[in-house]
Amino acid sequence: MSLEMLLAEREIYRALVRFARAMDQRDWHALEAIVRPDATADLGLGTVHGREAIVGVMRSFLDDCGPTQHLLGNVTIDIDGDIAQSSCYVSDMHKGTGDKAALTFSTLGEYHDRWQREGDAWRMTHRTKLNRAHIGDIGVLGPGPKRS
Repeated sequence: MSLEMLLAEREIYRALVRFARAMDQRDWHALEAIVRPDATADLGLGTVHGREAIVGVMRSFLDDCGPTQHLLGNVTIDIDGDIAQSSCYVSDMHKGTGDKAALTFSTLGEYHDRWQREGDAWRMTHRTKLNRAHIGDIGVLGPGPKRS
């Protein structure tokens, strides 16, 4: 494996971690450096198109939630030139706030992401989240996106 390939894997891994931290810190602007403007995602509600829509879905659940922690593990990254794919387990904990402060909600899932190199940076072009199980009270999350 070349040094260039190792550096690319490291950059993608760090982008995965920055993405998880951005969700926990509600730093939606931090995602701009990670996610392409024309990215797509399937976060369990069907495909959404565009970075703003992706962030909107995340915010609809997390803005009204208490503290969260998204932990990543078993990360694999495969690179083919300027394209890459990654997958990792995610265990996310959500704590309620206000009258729901004693409640928690967790999911066990996987992220499957596609990446594209743009100059010196790798940018996410698609994310799929597969939920394998959930534990607790989903009511600690916000209501989710509005449906027409």
